[in-house]
Order: sequence, then C-alpha cells, then structure tokens
Amino acid sequence: MTNDRISKAPLQFLGRVLVWDAPLRVCYALMAVCFAGAYLTAEQEEWRKVHATLEFTLGGLAVFRIIWGFVGTRHSRFSSFLRGSEAIMNNLRQLPYGWGKRHIGHSPIGALFIVGLLTLMLIASSSSCASSVLPTADWLDGIHAVATNMLLMVAGSYIAAVAFDSWRAGENLMLSMIHGSKLGSVNEAIPNAQHGAALLLVVAVLGFWGHEW
Repeated sequence: MTNDRISKAPLQFLGRVLVWDAPLRVCYALMAVCFAGAYLTAEQEEWRKVHATLEFTLGGLAVFRIIWGFVGTRHSRFSSFLRGSEAIMNNLRQLPYGWGKRHIGHSPIGALFIVGLLTLMLIASSSSCASSVLPTADWLDGIHAVATNMLLMVAGSYIAAVAFDSWRAGENLMLSMIHGSKLGSVNEAIPNAQHGAALLLVVAVLGFWGHEW
C-alpha cells in the first residue's frame, strides 16, 4: 500500500509502525521553537540578536526540509504526498468520513499546508535578512510583517486541521509526529529512523547558535 492510497483496514488489524523519520521530526520541532521564539522577541530591542538568529535558523530549516523532501525516507518525500487538484478535492469530499479515508502519511490537504508553511518561512527569513543589509528599504519590513502574520495564521490553521484529523482517525497525529509511529500495516513502515541525520541537524543548528551568540 503506498502513502497516497487510503487505508481501508479496520483499526483492530493494524499495529504501530514507524512512519516519520527522526530528521523530519527534529526539523519540525526546531521550526516550532524558532518561530515561537522569533515571534515573542520581535518587538524587543534587547533580544534583537536572538530574534535575527532564530529567523535565519527558520529559513535554514525550511531549506533543509525541502532538500529532505527529495532525499529523505518514504513518507518525508514530496513525491509521496504532493498531489494534483483532483486528489485534493477528493480529500475534501472525504473529510466527513472516518477511518476508511485515512492516509498513512501527509494527506493532499496536509501537503498544501506544508508547502504554504515552507514558502512563508522562506519569505519571512529572506526578507529579514535582506532588511538587515538594506535597513532603509521599508518595503522589506512590510513584506516580512505580512509573511510572519500569514505564517502564524497558516500554522494555527494547520494545528486545527491536525486536531480535526486526529479526531476523525481516532489517533493523536500530533503525538505520532513526536514519537514517529502511527497505526498502519507493516508494508507502510520505513526501515529506520535515520537518527544520524537528525543528530547532524541538531549539531548544525546548535553550532550556528553558538557562533551567533
């Protein structure tokens, strides 16, 4: 069964299988920390260095996620969940229904949120970087503010969508992203969690923070 195919097996015939690799989970966790920290320090002059560092880190993590979308494990790859308009419309029509319409990885609608979040992260980070080089370009600050506010709204909508999908699927999908496993069949599992790559990502981020601070 492929990632884009809808699982039709009853809950009692499924077990917990590894779906999300460690680099993806660590990347998402760091993104949440960076965005929250950058948002909270945005208007505080004494935290300006911290704010800028977190924003640059967020942009770097977005770049990593895009690269990992091509070289990562099965369910992390864009090819496993990016679909056309027909699949998205089918997903919307299936929302009122339960387990029979569940996806093992990101759903077509979830894919839209992922693309939107990554795009806004890149815009917010790059506009912040550009404004530090061109401090008199006020229009860059405007772009940054709009991108940041849109990022907050999209992130909030995504969390609400995950909560709804968790209720619909009868499984805590947010918790699944933390420990990496979901209810599924054996042939839907990934072979390993790629802990080495996750460790390198953490070391790179901490190294950058240490250099900047």
